[in-house]
Amino acid sequence: MIMLTFSIFFFSFFLFFPTLTLSYEARNPEVVVLSLIKSALNDPHGALNNWDEDSVDPCSWAMITCSPDNLVTGLGAPSQGLSGTLPGVIANLTNLRQVLLQNNNISGEIPARIGHLPKLETLDLSNNKLSGGVPESLSLLNGLQYLRLNNNTLSGAIPLSLASVPQLALLDLSYNNLSGPVPKFTARTFNIVGNPLICGSHANEGCSGSTLPEPLSFEINSSSGKSKPKRVAIALGISLGCLAFLVISLGLLLWQRTRNQKQSILDINDIPEEGLMSLGNLRSFTFKELQYATDNFSSKNILGAGGFGNVYKGKLGDGTMVAVKRLKDINGSAGESQFRTELELISLAVHRNLLRLVGYCATPVERLLVYPFMSNGSVASRLKGKPSLDWNARKRIAIGAARGLLYLHEQCDPKIIHRDVKAANVLLDEFFEAVVGDFGLAKLLDHADSHVTTEVRGTVGHIAPEYLSTGQSSEKTDVFGFGILLLELITGMRAFEFGKTVNQKGAMLEWVKKAHQEKKVEVLVDKELGTSYDQIDVGEMLQVALLCTQYIPAHRPRMSEVVRMLEGDGLAEKWAATHNHVNGNSIRKTGNGNGNENGNGIGMDGKLVENDDDYTSSMLGVMLMDDDHDAHAMELSGPR
Repeated sequence: MIMLTFSIFFFSFFLFFPTLTLSYEARNPEVVVLSLIKSALNDPHGALNNWDEDSVDPCSWAMITCSPDNLVTGLGAPSQGLSGTLPGVIANLTNLRQVLLQNNNISGEIPARIGHLPKLETLDLSNNKLSGGVPESLSLLNGLQYLRLNNNTLSGAIPLSLASVPQLALLDLSYNNLSGPVPKFTARTFNIVGNPLICGSHANEGCSGSTLPEPLSFEINSSSGKSKPKRVAIALGISLGCLAFLVISLGLLLWQRTRNQKQSILDINDIPEEGLMSLGNLRSFTFKELQYATDNFSSKNILGAGGFGNVYKGKLGDGTMVAVKRLKDINGSAGESQFRTELELISLAVHRNLLRLVGYCATPVERLLVYPFMSNGSVASRLKGKPSLDWNARKRIAIGAARGLLYLHEQCDPKIIHRDVKAANVLLDEFFEAVVGDFGLAKLLDHADSHVTTEVRGTVGHIAPEYLSTGQSSEKTDVFGFGILLLELITGMRAFEFGKTVNQKGAMLEWVKKAHQEKKVEVLVDKELGTSYDQIDVGEMLQVALLCTQYIPAHRPRMSEVVRMLEGDGLAEKWAATHNHVNGNSIRKTGNGNGNENGNGIGMDGKLVENDDDYTSSMLGVMLMDDDHDAHAMELSGPR
């Protein structure tokens, strides 16, 4: 008996382990670290707003620089008004080469663990409110070239070991409260002026140094005491005259250069890029038109910030309201690739439930997309807003979004995969008609291809398990995301919020399935609806959602089947067929069509499972990771 129990334990462990590993791998460790850094900082101006905790990688975030291998190499947020503290977890970004956080209000001590960044070359924390000592561990940074900690309130002795950092070219510790002996620095330029316990407020000998040539000094000697004042006056007059001439000349030069530069930028911006001057029926805007429409891209007009740039509310000359997406980092392959992809895709895909592209602007230095302004925002924002969407509106949204995806998958040539279906990417027009937006992650497929393998992009919680683990996406990837969207419409919650009320963090689909099996659908329905919903409609939409989120892609319905089921055609047959499928054999149905006489249920792989434990094991493949934070929806009137 003991041996049997032992065997069952090990069998269960090896059964669970791969799926647990899969779930864990969903979190990019650099995303986790940067999210912790963000939570330790106060960001009054929203500089870090697009640091989305649900992202698969952080390389599209503002203030972040990545290597070609998508590893974070730079964190630069100078002059952003940041306060709070810098946590030691930054040491887990082991590929960092630059940390530029100068001119903020960051307080607390410099984390000692920052000395364990093996590739760090530049560290600039100057002009903050840092206190404590200079960490001894900074001497371990053998590749450090530039270190600026000036204008803080650092105290204690300067670590003597800093003098031995081999590649240090610039060291600035000025204007702190440092004390003790001054090491003999090998840095080409160093400055410790303004530390009262060492150098006072003036540059004394040994308090600064540079290999740059020292300014020439002149001594006016005279053999005649009477002529000395006169010569001093002449020399002073000549010096002041030369200085004034230099200042005026420099000012005129800078003024002329700035004027020419501005004119050059405006001229370049108004030159359409060759190859994009004409594209179907899309309107080609000049940069000046969109600059005027958005009040020079005023921060007051920002509707949202996405991975590829900001979206601005604008008003064209004829009074038409638009949403203008201004792509950032257009020299990078991702930004330019997205621009061309969206132009091609949206010019091909025209449907009442797809976001219509009004026009574009393409210059050598700018990429902009122009969409209709969606006055009612996204489904994600409306689910959280007041008044709440009523049930009929939610059902219309589900059918409208399904029709849009059906067009992309089966009626558009070539077919299109969206790859990021979620409530935040379904917009609502003035009549609350669903419009599927954000083709930034879409890929074209030839009819000969059943899937495309590429880097994983999307939002954790909406990504199908096969896409997350293998990078293979297909129409069934979108079907999975649409199933999650249906659950969001039913419950009014984001994917990461599912199940938290019953202490089942992450096991979202398990929680939903269990409630359905126990015929407690009412616990899933958005509390904002009260009793104003049709129980039959909710039950049917829930069944469609469960069919769409089955673990094996082949078992999920096509979007054409989804549309028919949402419209009331074929759901019972599809549910029964899936419910009776176990290992390729047909089993006996019960009268209610929701389980067999032993209370067994349908697993996420479309197979019947014999009890809750087996069901749980089948569910682990699509469990979301344990998450204690809220995932805020991006509320845009236009795609991100």
